[in-house]
Amino acid sequence: MTQEPIIKTPIPAKNNKGTMLVLSLFFDFIGMVSYFVPVFAEVTDLFWAPISAILLIVMFKGTAGKLAGVFGFIEELLPFVDVIPTFTITWFYTYVIRGGKGQE
Repeated sequence: MTQEPIIKTPIPAKNNKGTMLVLSLFFDFIGMVSYFVPVFAEVTDLFWAPISAILLIVMFKGTAGKLAGVFGFIEELLPFVDVIPTFTITWFYTYVIRGGKGQE
């Protein structure tokens, strides 16, 4: 009887700090990209607002994620406030201020 080798792939954990930071920066960049096209910006925010809210809730569990989702939704709908990096601020709060506590 031979044992088959166990192959482990280098898939990052869901709550890996580095991965979450890169995703946060990427999603904040997507939210700010709309500023490159003046009139198109506010129209794209109507589509990005609910997507960003859902992503915040899924990425950051618990109360912090829910509050960030509501804040992110409102922030994306308001004109000229897309410069606030909601994902990165939430990451900073979750992993630096709280030390990653509350993440499932």
